[in-house]
Amino acid sequence: MTNQRILVVEDDTDGQEVVARMLRFHRLDFDVVGTAEDALDALNQGEYNVAIIDLALPGMDGWALLQNIQRSAATAHMKCVAVTAFHSAEVATKAIEVGFKAYFAKPLETTSFVRELQRVTS
Repeated sequence: MTNQRILVVEDDTDGQEVVARMLRFHRLDFDVVGTAEDALDALNQGEYNVAIIDLALPGMDGWALLQNIQRSAATAHMKCVAVTAFHSAEVATKAIEVGFKAYFAKPLETTSFVRELQRVTS
């Protein structure tokens, strides 16, 4: 995952810290924002390869953020990964069908999460 820049979109501060620790431990380059609106601002200002998106964000949710990313020529290339505390088989299936490259239920398991990120970004 060298040369990958990751945008983490997570509203929960504990969730932000969990993902940040995993990424930092693996020496990955990332930024963290708390809302979809902040994510869109960050995407307009920087170049990211991957977005890790919480599906249940306040305001614009993760589903709508994915649609915005997919519609923009500047970000359509990005690989997006869904995370959620509201896991179900239906949500997992829908996430992949609409364009997320991977799906994770919280709490995240470090080894499988990072391994899947590596698979998605290669």
